[in-house]
Amino acid sequence: MTVHSAVQLAFDGSTVDGSMFTTVTDFARDTPWLNTPIELWTNAGLGVFAVLMLMGWWNARRRDTRSMSLALTAPVAVVAAFAVAEVAKKLVAEVRPCYSLPHDYFVDVCPARTDYAFPSGHSTTAFATVAALWLLDRRLSAFAAVFALLEGFTRIYVGAHYPHDVIGAALLALPVAYLASLLMGRLATPLVAHLRTGVLHPLLTAAPAGTHAAR
Repeated sequence: MTVHSAVQLAFDGSTVDGSMFTTVTDFARDTPWLNTPIELWTNAGLGVFAVLMLMGWWNARRRDTRSMSLALTAPVAVVAAFAVAEVAKKLVAEVRPCYSLPHDYFVDVCPARTDYAFPSGHSTTAFATVAALWLLDRRLSAFAAVFALLEGFTRIYVGAHYPHDVIGAALLALPVAYLASLLMGRLATPLVAHLRTGVLHPLLTAAPAGTHAAR
């Protein structure tokens, strides 16, 4: 089967919520002053999730070994969720909205036809971070959730994904990242406990706040 024929068999997601997608892209057309900031944010905003995980690691230095294990495995859990999403993307083979709804308004450039839409990779990363941080720090997880919702909206706004691509990413990423983080956090605890007594001690352990002042 040629690439062209495979594309012809690809799933047309516009039949699911194409009208909702068009409502959002019409809003994008009516707010041209927002187009560039949101287009920049939709990619650069992923850095927020990396920062939140770094904050989780930094705070875990003053907590127990289990917390540090969760902090170190959080990025791995996110990668695991992303990998599962990539497999799902190949299986579903949903063509991008720019091919199914070519007359809609699009901020983002139209990718190759074989760059499928479901689920959203950006949203997968975002919501996977929410789940991975939930076990470590509920406050950081809440911040991640707010930014994940924003990330999902920007993916629709720029025309890269349908709403169900974002929802599907969340439904996939949350349980996969949570379970991966839970499992790897437990498995890594003995190793992290050992590393905390070695040369990596300064990176994995810090004196509790106020220790020096108490002395």
